[in-house]
Amino acid sequence: MNLRNCARCGRMFNYIGGQPVCEACKKAIEEDFQRVKQYIIDNPRAGLKQIADDCEVTTKMIQQWIREERLMFTADSPIQLQCEKCGELIQTGRYCAKCKSSMADNMTNTFAKPKPQIQQPVVKKDSKAGMRFLDT
Repeated sequence: MNLRNCARCGRMFNYIGGQPVCEACKKAIEEDFQRVKQYIIDNPRAGLKQIADDCEVTTKMIQQWIREERLMFTADSPIQLQCEKCGELIQTGRYCAKCKSSMADNMTNTFAKPKPQIQQPVVKKDSKAGMRFLDT
């Protein structure tokens, strides 16, 4: 049994994996997320600080949800993120579509099985091989 203290409330809980928070805090975080999501739907032009203040959550938590691709903003939203690789403006996640595609191609090429080379059949040269004549 793996007991840990909840990173949010400090209570002890049985840690299985993922975020080190107890079930009660996970439920509270999910409720906060749903409240933020509904606020963004109702107020699409709101800024990050305004959303955090009105929904009583931290800007860090909102940024985490954006990076996890749980929240997405429209192109005209004042909230813009930069791709961590090239710096292009994106609405959600960590990377733009071009960089995601490039990284996926690199991973595919890295882990692709090498193609077997076609080998020509080896012809054995036998010392007895050759032309034979029959004596009549």
